[in-house]
Amino acid sequence: MNALPLIIAALCVMAIAYRYYSAFIAAKVVALDDSRQTPAHVLNDGQNYHPTNKWVLFGHHFAAISGAGPLIGPVLATQFGYLPGFLWLLIGVVMGGAVHDFVVLVASIRRNGKSLAEIARHEISPLAGVVGSVAILIIIIIALAGLGLAVVNALAESAWGTFTIAATIPLALFVGLWMYRIRPGKVGEASLVGVIGVFGAVFAGSFIPGSFLEPYFTLSRDGIVLSIALYGFIASILPVWLLLCPRDYLSSYMKIGTIAALVIGVMVVQPHLHMPAITEFIHGGGPIIPGKIYPFVFITIACGAISGFHALVSSGTTPKMISRESDARMIGYGAMLMEGLVGIIALIAASSLWPGDYFAINVPPEKFAALGIDPVNLEMLSLEVGEQIVGRTGGAVSLAVGFAQIFAGIPGMAGLMSFWYHFAIMFEALFILTTIDTGTRVARFLVQEYAGRLWKPLEKTDWLPGALLSTAVVVVAWAYFIWTGSISTIWPMFGTANQLLAGVALAVATSAIINAGRVRYAWVTFVPMLFVTSTTLIACYLNIVDNFLPLTAHEGTSMQGYVNSILTLLIMVCAVAVLAEALRRWHRVLVHRRYSVNGKPVSAGDPGFAPPEYGCS
Repeated sequence: MNALPLIIAALCVMAIAYRYYSAFIAAKVVALDDSRQTPAHVLNDGQNYHPTNKWVLFGHHFAAISGAGPLIGPVLATQFGYLPGFLWLLIGVVMGGAVHDFVVLVASIRRNGKSLAEIARHEISPLAGVVGSVAILIIIIIALAGLGLAVVNALAESAWGTFTIAATIPLALFVGLWMYRIRPGKVGEASLVGVIGVFGAVFAGSFIPGSFLEPYFTLSRDGIVLSIALYGFIASILPVWLLLCPRDYLSSYMKIGTIAALVIGVMVVQPHLHMPAITEFIHGGGPIIPGKIYPFVFITIACGAISGFHALVSSGTTPKMISRESDARMIGYGAMLMEGLVGIIALIAASSLWPGDYFAINVPPEKFAALGIDPVNLEMLSLEVGEQIVGRTGGAVSLAVGFAQIFAGIPGMAGLMSFWYHFAIMFEALFILTTIDTGTRVARFLVQEYAGRLWKPLEKTDWLPGALLSTAVVVVAWAYFIWTGSISTIWPMFGTANQLLAGVALAVATSAIINAGRVRYAWVTFVPMLFVTSTTLIACYLNIVDNFLPLTAHEGTSMQGYVNSILTLLIMVCAVAVLAEALRRWHRVLVHRRYSVNGKPVSAGDPGFAPPEYGCS
């Protein structure tokens, strides 16, 4: 199978969806209105609320939501063949993921940038807000651990990648100062300086191995864990315009530019997909994913199609910086389509490997020997990239090899496999790390919102002691999971937690639409909610029974088995509780005609009652 038809089909479907479906949602479902002032203007504090150019914010938002999921998930799901993952990525992103991000973003904009938990409290019930807060906090910590683990595995003992990632931090600080202090409003100048600097950092990184600087940038696994924990802590404290936004903006150039180059590369090289459309592992027994294609393909591709983590960004940093409501369509729906394209490119790259090579890279040697599959080009690939790639599990290495093959196949690029392989490793790490900084900040906001009910000063996001304390709690929690976990223990839990959060976010969005009196449009979020929640609850149960509880029988993994089982069960209970509260609210509105205005219930029979506009309740 040639990859060209897949990429052309994906681009056409996404273009049509953005042109028509997102326009329908913008006009009818959320009714975007530029006459409304956004929180970035009303609450501008120069710290967290700050009006931002839509292109800069698109870069920040895309960089924040594009973590390990759309890269690693499709690679791991290639075990089932390329067709299941491709269909889920394409249909899921158009009908589910992009809708999810867009509607949650607008809901938060209309509520002064409040978090998903706070929106749930107003739109569903106070109980839903409390339960949602607990679930979201657990889920975001698990998500950050899953994403952080991938960057740890990619950068450990890699001087080139570590140097390049480290160099983007002072560069981002300089760009932030340039845009907002030295030359305010000169985004073009800052972009030019930043882009040149990013590519310069990548090029300079190639000279680090073998130089006197190599020992300083060659960090162990534990060293990388501590480094990203320190970075996440600092990025969450500094003003958003100084580091987080410009760094993510610069990273987005690398991300979008690389994905565009890969799309062009696929069209030029037209790689053959050696992986079958469907493999024998759809019935279970696979060496990477132990379960059957349903429901596990839908949680393995934890981002790219739909991701609950995006709801935290869409109700976290982004709504506090958006300058006009109309920008939400491009940023919310458009950025998610871009992430879906990333997932499809990752799927094509992994599927371009011979099955024997793919499994030899992603499966431990002893387990691979039991499969009875012979590698084809494995030794040659190891020589070309300059590293031993056998048994490098987790998906990152096989993805980097697939990317390198595509780039090296472009005319004039032959013989550069090693360069492109290391570039791809850096690219993956950059994707993930930009989610770590935003995710930590979002979690900090959530902790402060919740803690503020116990002690009011903690609610102030610009109060430094509260920011330091809440950030420390979040960072220590996700760093602990990375320190003690592995891809086999964290990723399944991350996948189910992430998708279950997406179901909860869609339930909150559906409630907001129904409360606003726009019941005839509630199907836009209700249909994907129904599919995602039912599928993920089944996957949670199977994870506990088949994956986590068996770990408790072994001395070295018993604690992980119990912790993973308990947390997964807790997340399931919280999600079901929120959904039950949502159903109760919908019944009250639809049957008894009781809406809410400004957070207070109002009967349809009350004098002067009119269903509020979306976002005013």
